[in-house]
Amino acid sequence: MQNQPLDKRSIIGFVLISLILTGWLLWMSTNERKVNPTETKTEVSKKAPSSAQEAKKKSAATLSSNSTGGQKEDFIRIETDLLKIMISTKGGSIARWEMKNYKSWHNKTNPGFPVQLIYRGQREATISYVNNDGKKVDSKSMHFAFTNAERSYTLKGNESITITAVHELAPGSAIVKTFTISGNSYACTAEVELQNMEQFMPQRTYDITWKGGLKFQEQNSVDESNTAIALTSVNGTIDEFDATEYAQPTSVQSAGEIDFIATRTKYFVAAIIPQKKDPNAIAFMEGVKEGAPNEGNLEKYSLAYRNRYKGGVQKDAFTIYVGPQIYDTLQAYGLEKTINFGTFYGVKWLVAPIGEYVILPTLSFLHTFIANYGIVIILFSLLMKVVLQPFSASQMKSMQKMKAVQPLLQKVQEKYKDDRTMLSQETMKIYSEYGINPAGGCLPMIMQMPILISLWSVLSSWMDIRHQHFFGWISDLSAPDVILDLGFKLPLFQVDKLSGLALLMGIAMFIQQKMTVTDPNQKSMVYIMPIMFIFMFSGFPSGLNVYYFVFTVLGILQQVWITKFSKNKITLEDLKRAPKKEGWFAQRMRMAQELAQQQQAQAAGGGNKRKPIGNSLPKKKK
Repeated sequence: MQNQPLDKRSIIGFVLISLILTGWLLWMSTNERKVNPTETKTEVSKKAPSSAQEAKKKSAATLSSNSTGGQKEDFIRIETDLLKIMISTKGGSIARWEMKNYKSWHNKTNPGFPVQLIYRGQREATISYVNNDGKKVDSKSMHFAFTNAERSYTLKGNESITITAVHELAPGSAIVKTFTISGNSYACTAEVELQNMEQFMPQRTYDITWKGGLKFQEQNSVDESNTAIALTSVNGTIDEFDATEYAQPTSVQSAGEIDFIATRTKYFVAAIIPQKKDPNAIAFMEGVKEGAPNEGNLEKYSLAYRNRYKGGVQKDAFTIYVGPQIYDTLQAYGLEKTINFGTFYGVKWLVAPIGEYVILPTLSFLHTFIANYGIVIILFSLLMKVVLQPFSASQMKSMQKMKAVQPLLQKVQEKYKDDRTMLSQETMKIYSEYGINPAGGCLPMIMQMPILISLWSVLSSWMDIRHQHFFGWISDLSAPDVILDLGFKLPLFQVDKLSGLALLMGIAMFIQQKMTVTDPNQKSMVYIMPIMFIFMFSGFPSGLNVYYFVFTVLGILQQVWITKFSKNKITLEDLKRAPKKEGWFAQRMRMAQELAQQQQAQAAGGGNKRKPIGNSLPKKKK
């Protein structure tokens, strides 16, 4: 029998499906477990700082000064097992935070450099306040004096050091800042001591700040920008802030008991955690989106935690974490919620727990036995196929039913090819007679959506697969596996490179579609969908594409088994004997059909009264 050409409504339907899938995947791209040693407070094993009085004497040159006064910036350098840190006299601030065990993006021509998360010239963990003139003063403009005799320290294991810097504004009035750094931690303790600052702080408040965000480290700045965000945990609830407007700084504030304020990129996070909770604290987040080379994006977020100053001598302590998004490490500081485990139409509780408590622990557990993360992802794909088997079985059963009635549908399509109303009526009769739900193949996929979205988020930001080689051309599971540079960007998909895994997945999808799609009106989807997915997935991390490729291949094998070897094949006689149950979708389809018939009859009869559609619904038993 000759296949009928696509009608107008089918073409529109395919276009809409394509747009929905494209929008969802692009939206998903906008919307990452190693265990570190337990980080405990240890005694200072290096030379301790002098007393506060001695510190004041060393900073006498800065008396009554609110600026660096042209004094040369000095640094103390600390190297630990994990970090290289520089503390500056400019504001008593952090000038460098280099991670020894991680490199920035690299390939054959770009060797990469150790991750340095603070932008050049930026000084972090400063304090600011409003002076008597109503002007905001940033300690970055003040010259602090170190009390430490040495300018370089090396820490191993649990060894720690305290760096003290002092700025004296007037006799008896000073700002003292100390940083306690441990050899095995990505965090440090920052302590701010205010001494008789009432005359300089009329508003009796000051902010401890992180102003420059985090320096981007990955090749694709657009992808990294899409994951960059600022967060505040207030009263146990996470407030997120995303800067979306170019060159237009925007800000928000949160009030209540602040657990932490943080900013993250794709794989790294910086957070300020007050050690003493204030039920009336205020946190500020400001962000701006900027352009970058090669049509890239940068997002920078400024954080500020406002603390109240009660007068006299007051000490406030904060934990500052700047490091990788490793779940166990973050959990030790209460920062695990900074990891993006996915959202489903803005709803986190439906998706995030799946990633946090199921997917990530499973991947980490598999890695305890298998060193290669690519093989871990393949085994995880097998496991997910088993877990999702009930959904897959329901979907394939629906496809078998549709295949069984396909000859009947083709006869109807041929007979009523010029009468859309009769074609619709006869098609619905077949569906009703054989108990087929037209949406039966879609519902199982919808049920899987929260799992797939969570998996997407975990594999897109899983720190463990960053820069991990799999095999052959797949050198980094966290980046696309490029096999061809197109030399231009495709306008719809915004990709200029072709991924080998995406190409393999597209071929596998084409084979799967060929095996399952039997409706002549859907034949074009066999070609359209694989091509769309090849280009969409060419910009995704190869670890994610490994999963989807293996999952698709497993689906093909399952379909081959059902088609060639399974004895439980559905026939028309089986469908006739099976009990019929009209579902919600079938009800609505029938109601729409009846409405169309009534409108047609009304138009032909010159205004016949319309029969209430509600009468066609099953009546409830009293």
